[in-house]
Amino acid sequence: MRKIMHRPYLKDGSEFLNFACFRKIHMKQITIFFLLFLSLSALGQTHEYANPVKIPMFLSGSFAELRSNHFHSGIDIKTQGVTGIPIYAVDAGYIARIAVSPSGFGHALYIRHANGTTSVYGHLKSFRDDIANYVKNSQYDRESFRVDLQIPKDMFSVKKGEMIALSGNTGSSGGPHLHFEIRDSETEEPMNPLHYPFPIKDSTPPRIYALMIEPLNEYGHVDYREQKKTFPVVFVDGKYQIQNNPVIPVYGLIGFGIQSNDFFDGSNNRCGVYSIRMFWDGELYYSYKMDRFSFSESRYINSHIDYEEYITSKRRFQKTWIDPGNQLRIYDYVRNNGQLRVTDGNIHQVRLELKDLQGNTSILDFKAESKWQQPSLAETPFDQLLKYNESNRFRTEGIRIDFPENSFYTDVKFSWNKKPAQQGLLSAIHVVHQNTTPLHSSATLSIETGKLEKKYSDKALLVRVDTISGKISAAGGNYDDGWVSGDIRSFGNYAVALDTVPPRIVPLSIKNNAAITESSRIRFRISDDLSGINKIEGTLDGKWALFEYDAKTSLITHYFDAERFELEKRHQFKLKVTDYKGNKSTYEASFWK
Repeated sequence: MRKIMHRPYLKDGSEFLNFACFRKIHMKQITIFFLLFLSLSALGQTHEYANPVKIPMFLSGSFAELRSNHFHSGIDIKTQGVTGIPIYAVDAGYIARIAVSPSGFGHALYIRHANGTTSVYGHLKSFRDDIANYVKNSQYDRESFRVDLQIPKDMFSVKKGEMIALSGNTGSSGGPHLHFEIRDSETEEPMNPLHYPFPIKDSTPPRIYALMIEPLNEYGHVDYREQKKTFPVVFVDGKYQIQNNPVIPVYGLIGFGIQSNDFFDGSNNRCGVYSIRMFWDGELYYSYKMDRFSFSESRYINSHIDYEEYITSKRRFQKTWIDPGNQLRIYDYVRNNGQLRVTDGNIHQVRLELKDLQGNTSILDFKAESKWQQPSLAETPFDQLLKYNESNRFRTEGIRIDFPENSFYTDVKFSWNKKPAQQGLLSAIHVVHQNTTPLHSSATLSIETGKLEKKYSDKALLVRVDTISGKISAAGGNYDDGWVSGDIRSFGNYAVALDTVPPRIVPLSIKNNAAITESSRIRFRISDDLSGINKIEGTLDGKWALFEYDAKTSLITHYFDAERFELEKRHQFKLKVTDYKGNKSTYEASFWK
């Protein structure tokens, strides 16, 4: 259960102290409390780290920035549009973990420090030579490019400011940069690095683009319509206001949302806003600060924003109310879940206040007037009510779905429909609710296919279907006794298909019985049409050979290694690429190197 602190506030939102309460507390307890508070504050804000780069620090991404299905867990530091910038340890410590992956952080280092924090460096091009040799040996020992290594404490000690790697663009990076984090070593929770005195200039307040108001019960309306409405926001005479500055008629239970971004000096990249507060007639109703969060909480971003609006318009509005199933701990003050019951016939003053960590502030003031109108009370038909805090099951012809407890953020009026199978599908197309409703936990979806022969049953999988284009995409799953079952993380149109097509291998620098065209490496482009690449196995003269895999470019690369393979001779080479349904392609060649 999330604990929301209710602090006493003045009409302008500033906090006050209730001295009558303090008189009841022993003076020694007060002294201990304040000493503890000050020491914790000092730990979080005055520890000096070295810069991870020795170039000017400009940001392309901020801590807790809104991303698809997660909050950004660090800051993204620009590397002047190139790879190969030296990266330095921000403090003394030891390397505790090294990870290499074709996606995610790509090449990443984790350094533990004596002050209880861990610094993280992601999307690296390469590690320092001694670290790189250790990683490469581990990859050959495991015969795997992907590794996640827990490092003994005494293996790689580092000094503050010591060079550890070169910046890159590996993993799921969208361009050259350094992803940098500071985590609490005990909990692994990422903390906002901008609480520490890194030389990042910020004199730019957040920008506000639009306001959203949404009715939250069947009696509510916004501007006499029983659905949400967005209002463009403009900057006039040094302050924000709704375009044309209207008094907005509302009624019933309502909530506000705001579309905004923050910016840092020297960068045009849109970043996340550190703090938002909402006041109703001068009283604080909602407040959050992005100081830290848990990775286990990160998917609650789909409740923190208006998910439906994001799916339909690609605009992220941060809500100033909290769904009952939202367990984020970033909210430091919330009254009535941030929901406003507007039924008194009066005009009310609303203020939305946005701040960054430097105190740069943007304010949107507007008025809302309580205006009653006869509600339609029209009921949208649905098949089953799914409770957000209970496990739920749905069963009907040809489909079964099991939802674990806390799969949703609010109760869901679930709907289902069925469309005829299209060419290439083994089942009807099941329209599983609307994709504008978020799923927090994986649900188990099973679709009936009937009996399949063994040669087909191993190739069957769930697919998502774009009913406009007809395009399908893999959703995983396996066949068992007439059904294909798998876990899904979003609603949509699902069916069953077969994947019988092996991956494609395209050589870029080698031909059989010919000279290689690149002196230091062999490269291939690989792809798969449905289930995805599962396994890559390269051998040189019968021995396993390391291929680095960049999933976003579909490139695999082997760099010739004279320490492991005898060169200046003719070699026999074989590459096998297997997808998740066991389809396999093989490429063989003989070449001189």
